[in-house]
Amino acid sequence: MDTLKVGLIGTGDIAPAYMRGCAPFDIINIVACADILPDKAEAFATAHGLNAYSVDDLLARGDIDIIINATVPAAHAEVSLQIIEAGKHAYSEKPLAVNRSEAEPLIQAAKAAGLRLGCAPDALLGGGNQTARVAIDDGAIGQPIAATAFFLGRGPESWHPNPDIFYQRGGGPLLDMGPYFLTALVNLLGPVTRVSGSARKTFRERIATSEAHRGRALPVEVNTHIAGALEFANGAIATLITSFDIWGHHLPALEIHGGDGSLSLRKPNMFDGDVQLLQAGSREWEILPFSHTTDIGRGAGVADMAYAIQSGRPHRASGELAFHVLDIMCALEESAVQGRRISVQSRVERPQPLPAGLADGQLDF
Repeated sequence: MDTLKVGLIGTGDIAPAYMRGCAPFDIINIVACADILPDKAEAFATAHGLNAYSVDDLLARGDIDIIINATVPAAHAEVSLQIIEAGKHAYSEKPLAVNRSEAEPLIQAAKAAGLRLGCAPDALLGGGNQTARVAIDDGAIGQPIAATAFFLGRGPESWHPNPDIFYQRGGGPLLDMGPYFLTALVNLLGPVTRVSGSARKTFRERIATSEAHRGRALPVEVNTHIAGALEFANGAIATLITSFDIWGHHLPALEIHGGDGSLSLRKPNMFDGDVQLLQAGSREWEILPFSHTTDIGRGAGVADMAYAIQSGRPHRASGELAFHVLDIMCALEESAVQGRRISVQSRVERPQPLPAGLADGQLDF
């Protein structure tokens, strides 16, 4: 297949991960970058051997096939729409947008233009999530009944170079970390039909403790602890907690429980991490051998979309999947406000599992 040229808008903290994650795949080549701060784009381009442009000039280039949107969450919808309107395939950082009304036009615009819209997270393509998918599809735990998904921490103000965005519109533990866990759950169990949520904004401000920002107050605009129950179309019920308010815990990251056993995923938000299986009648958890390589990173979703563009098949980290995940998160927040269960209107098919036997740097045959 032909190598597709890729541009990158947004040269902040996540951009280097895309450079590393896209590099192993011959089907894509990041050749250019842009940022609303020209000096940042120039510095990033110099460091990574790219050409730097203004955002408008990058969008206007005729030799760019795909543009990765690595801007801050509040800008995701606006920039992705600009990419699509410029005639490029768009791949966005998560979340797809901060609400449904911003996300829906993206889905519609991409379809109308015959372009692909992809969105992180692409950890569902990693060895851990794919191994769990194979185990469930092969009946290792029987019919799924329940799941638990927990991300609990004290927030990023002790280490992140730009902690403000995590407490502003588009931030918070649900929109920041929820996409990893919800994407994994939808990949393993299918779509969610109804949710019930509770939420709180525990502190009006947070105090940064990192060396660069020590003592600086961070105003909090979003809920920092969200708990909910998710009802899936297949009948399974999941418990989800995401929090920036917790000092420590012993909860598992993600577990799926079925009629014949249980699966435990150690790192559903990463591309590796052991998958453990406990089958009915056994008292010992066993670590499953990986069914797929773990030697991939952020950018695998861009590569998978490039394969899909050329072959015509659906891509896995799709805009439709990201919209369903956003729909779930919005419904949890609405449930917390309204004090009732909320139906999730969107539906999405589980992404197709990756084929077995792929070589490193390959996501299709």
